[in-house]
Amino acid sequence: MSFRDRTHAGRELALRLVEWADSGDLLQVLVLALPPGGVPVATQVARALHAPLDVLVTREVSTPVRPETAIGAIVADDPPLYDRQSLAMMHLSEDRLGDVIVRERNELHRMEYVYRGRRPLPSVNGRTVVLVDDGLATGLTATAALRFLRRHGPARLILAVPVGSPRTLASIRGECDDVVCLEQPPNLHVVGEWYEDFGPVSDRRVADTLHAFHATA
Repeated sequence: MSFRDRTHAGRELALRLVEWADSGDLLQVLVLALPPGGVPVATQVARALHAPLDVLVTREVSTPVRPETAIGAIVADDPPLYDRQSLAMMHLSEDRLGDVIVRERNELHRMEYVYRGRRPLPSVNGRTVVLVDDGLATGLTATAALRFLRRHGPARLILAVPVGSPRTLASIRGECDDVVCLEQPPNLHVVGEWYEDFGPVSDRRVADTLHAFHATA
């Protein structure tokens, strides 16, 4: 199954999660999206679960030489998570990436302000947290996000994506309590291949979506 767009993917993902929620197994749910692409997906999930929605901002780390290749990820002020194999292949050390990390960290905090203003990330302690993205390829940003969330004491931590690489899903299962993934194509390289419309999601759309949710909370 391919998806028309992220909204369609979110509705299909929500159907799976609603079946689970109806069993009474998901309590005090908080839906967190990885922006920007995860927000239209997570919006449908949050509406279906009658749960609050917010974002956890992450940034991929790449190098000026190969900007299309992610070699790490950051979240909040946590230390970077690196793909050690990629670092070795490119003959890079963490020390040489200091300026890149500073630049990406500044952009991360800028995005947090654009999306949430001065409103802090909601507390996840003791809650069922559903982390949503539009797909899972390398899994770097999702892994960084899951590790960050785990340290803040959720009662249950769930990763939910419409499509994901089987290899990445297998490696990430140890970072959370449950994984929900609708499609696991064996040769997934680019998430956008599974969407008819995979256009960019603007910062304004993310901010407006969050504002609408919090205005009705």
